[in-house]
Amino acid sequence: MTYAPVKLTFEQYLEYDDGTDNRYELFDGELVPVPSETDNNDWIAVWLMYKLAQLVNPRLVRCHTCELQVMGNPQNRYPDLVVRREEHLSRPNKRLTITLDMAPPQLVVEVVSPYRSQKDENYKRDYIEKRKQYEERGIPEYWIVDPQARVVIVQLLVNGSYQATEFSGNQRIVSRTFPELELTAAQVLQAR
Repeated sequence: MTYAPVKLTFEQYLEYDDGTDNRYELFDGELVPVPSETDNNDWIAVWLMYKLAQLVNPRLVRCHTCELQVMGNPQNRYPDLVVRREEHLSRPNKRLTITLDMAPPQLVVEVVSPYRSQKDENYKRDYIEKRKQYEERGIPEYWIVDPQARVVIVQLLVNGSYQATEFSGNQRIVSRTFPELELTAAQVLQAR
């Protein structure tokens, strides 16, 4: 006898706890494990977290642990780095989840995992799928840090659509959210 898997609503998913530290994305009501980060990607995100925490309340900056509810499938994402808003701190939550009824975070950063081509799943996930979901979610600034292409792409939400600017080498990254940020693309990509 076979059993059909139980389809979870997002509210049921938020209550789900399998007793592990595993992270899941909810895709069509089913739990899909989120793969672990490469050491280089993790380090870039952690390094950026420390740099941004010098500009804002450090409790607002989260690395790999803040979950975003988004529209479409999957229904949630775990960005590499999120800068939350003060109002997110006042919402008691069993998990670090920014739901659709909350204001979007100030900034989301994704560090692209290695890819073979633009048809590769890692490339499509960060450049196309997440970009679309974050744009629809109204996140004002989305960075794609691509160690392979050696670029940092800052996407600013303008009239509901992202407008991208690429930074490479010693170009200073221009952030509308954090204009006082003094980082170059090379510093982020080399993250030391």
